[in-house]
Amino acid sequence: MTSRITGALKCQLEDAVLVVIDIQTRLGDAMPSKVLNRVLQNSALLVRSAKLLGVPVLHTEQYPQGLGYTHPMVAEALPDQGRSFQKTAFSCMGAEGFPAAIAAFQRRHVVLVGMEAHICVLQTALDLVATGAEVFVVEDAICSRRLENYQNALDRLRSSQVNIVSAESVVFEWLSDASHPAFKTIQGWLR
Repeated sequence: MTSRITGALKCQLEDAVLVVIDIQTRLGDAMPSKVLNRVLQNSALLVRSAKLLGVPVLHTEQYPQGLGYTHPMVAEALPDQGRSFQKTAFSCMGAEGFPAAIAAFQRRHVVLVGMEAHICVLQTALDLVATGAEVFVVEDAICSRRLENYQNALDRLRSSQVNIVSAESVVFEWLSDASHPAFKTIQGWLR
């Protein structure tokens, strides 16, 4: 008996959009430092890789007057032509203009990184799944203030047909082959 596998098995470069969710300075201050460092490094890696490979990047800030602006380590990597959204809604899909921006790309693979896993990342992922998008949440580029909230978010995401991936998995799926012209540059960023 064979079973039909639904959903994307790999994140395809030509179908991908990267969304950076609320990686903000004051919000980061509430995170365990080791976890924050991992999220910043992996998010910056994905943003730089997306920029190099032509993957569109959107990024959001949750109430920046209170939570600060995008962390400099990630902000410096963001493309100049990237789209930015300030929001008070927890789901990015509630930010004015965000759903239209996602739809305009006509790409079905949405890669999510950011804070907090159990709130804004989770709600964005669930809302995107409801639109028919294939969602990839990068588990080593998301975090919550508490480990149990992070773990609960991953459990809920998995049970909601969301692909849980690592930053390196996404980058190497985008490259697909070591002969890709960007391979050596990206490989250098991983050292």
